[in-house]
Amino acid sequence: MININGLQVTAEEGMTILDAATRAGIYIPTLCYHPDLTTEGVCRVCSVEVAGEKLLLPACAHPVSEGMEIQTHSPKVRNARRLILELMLANHPQDCLTCSNNQKCELQILAKEVGIEDVRFSGDRRNIPVDDSNPAIIRNMEKCILCKRCVRVCQELQGVGALYPNQKGWMTTIAPPFGKPLSEAVCTFCGQCINRCPTGALKANDPAAAVWAALDNPDTHVVVQTAPAVRAAIGEEFGMPAGSLVTGQMVTSLRMLGFDKVFDTDFTADLTILEEGNELLQRIKNGGPLPMITSCSPGWIKYIEHFYPDQLDHLSTCKSPQQMFGALAKTYYAEKAGIDPSKIVVVSIMPCSAKKFECERPEMASSGYQDVDFVLTTREVAGMMKQAGIDLPNVPEGGFDLPLGMSTGAAVIFGATGGVMEAALRTVYEVVTGTTLQDVDIHAVRGMEGVREAEIDINGMKVKAAVAHGLSNAQKLLDAVRAGTADYAFIEVMCCPGGCIGGGGQPFPTSEEIRRKRAEAIYKQDRELPIRKSHENPVITQLYQEFLGEPLGHKSHELLHTHYTPRGTTSRESIHVKIE
Repeated sequence: MININGLQVTAEEGMTILDAATRAGIYIPTLCYHPDLTTEGVCRVCSVEVAGEKLLLPACAHPVSEGMEIQTHSPKVRNARRLILELMLANHPQDCLTCSNNQKCELQILAKEVGIEDVRFSGDRRNIPVDDSNPAIIRNMEKCILCKRCVRVCQELQGVGALYPNQKGWMTTIAPPFGKPLSEAVCTFCGQCINRCPTGALKANDPAAAVWAALDNPDTHVVVQTAPAVRAAIGEEFGMPAGSLVTGQMVTSLRMLGFDKVFDTDFTADLTILEEGNELLQRIKNGGPLPMITSCSPGWIKYIEHFYPDQLDHLSTCKSPQQMFGALAKTYYAEKAGIDPSKIVVVSIMPCSAKKFECERPEMASSGYQDVDFVLTTREVAGMMKQAGIDLPNVPEGGFDLPLGMSTGAAVIFGATGGVMEAALRTVYEVVTGTTLQDVDIHAVRGMEGVREAEIDINGMKVKAAVAHGLSNAQKLLDAVRAGTADYAFIEVMCCPGGCIGGGGQPFPTSEEIRRKRAEAIYKQDRELPIRKSHENPVITQLYQEFLGEPLGHKSHELLHTHYTPRGTTSRESIHVKIE
């Protein structure tokens, strides 16, 4: 039993002061702390006063003990908290009104909360050039408060190590090793650092201005595709609770923005299953490289290109649904609609910042043009809607346009970890057995555990599969594949925690609870759709009959499949050695 602000609170051994207070409904502000990450305790904003202690203690890092008496907002605590925040603000740009994180910045919110109306300190500020060297992530280190959340997420959840503290003291900055720009670093552009940054020091490279220009150009035909995870998260940008499913309102809002056609990435998610499922069966029958590993997550693709280039043969050759869509929009759709493909602009709405890098890969131009022109994250398209005065929660529901807007429940669950695996197994089972899969809910591959295994009996053929989300978990499976101890036929890897519902372009904040609610919304829509298996999508059948021919056929390979590129050989281990 401990005492917090005069209240008796029951706490468990091993809890921190912050844990105990939070469970008791007592608020303690935090800044460097994040529930997804290990505790660093560097900012001291969560400091509290404990009876018998001379110094204030960080609530996020200090364990409770029997009989402890704690004050979370005493005069000493309030004064210290104010001083800490004033010192941060003294070395922080005062451009809140034009900052990408305006009204979402945790530093800004805390400054308001503690009553700061004037900063008592002034002096020199660091002058650090903005790093906009890559298509996905912009770094403005003048706004960095050195909380190291980005460092921890890159190392702990993703196992990449693209960011580290460089130099010391006043000159400390967070950057790739040796101060290199991100374009020269071993970075997957996953954006998980953006989702954990409390200020505007990290943001996605927003092409909204170029998209507005395309929408305003009468000579262009602008089509938009929406990833499955977006519909379960975009409502949060408009004040709706996590997990609000707003598919119809999202479609109407995009139409109100001026897009000529509102299509669905779910359509090409169904197509991916037909191509990928047949590729898996072909490898099993013909002795191809097994396990076959999914290839729809661009952050994951860049990770394996950097760290496991010797394992690239295990990847499915399928493009991601985003890129399949772009190729078809400028070939099949252009032909069917009688539109010059050079006039078509393809815009993607994605939960992912790595998609911005993916669409600019030189391999992604099989239509004869750049297949996808612009990628907007969930946050960025919500910003465009707000600019246009669209109140998404209150607009009427609309439906996707045909032909590239028809999809199934199997496609929707692509947005959650395990979803690609489950969708593929629904189809592979019926293709192999020729019988109907009665229970399409394959719970063995669902969940939030970092690595999950399942064995599916398909008419006597045992298919052992594994699912991983977060790149540090992918590393475990890849090490087993490299060692020859992975006896799986099929592996799904998603770059981001929780899969696409936890992508780097999704609304702030993020936590396991929020990701779980978004996943529940994804599965809810799957249950409610009339068709829940990709191979039963009638427009996919029509697409093969009219245009593609057959799965894995010549035209499919030309438009829907790709190859991968071994990249820089600098490893995590060699980076650590050089820095130490």
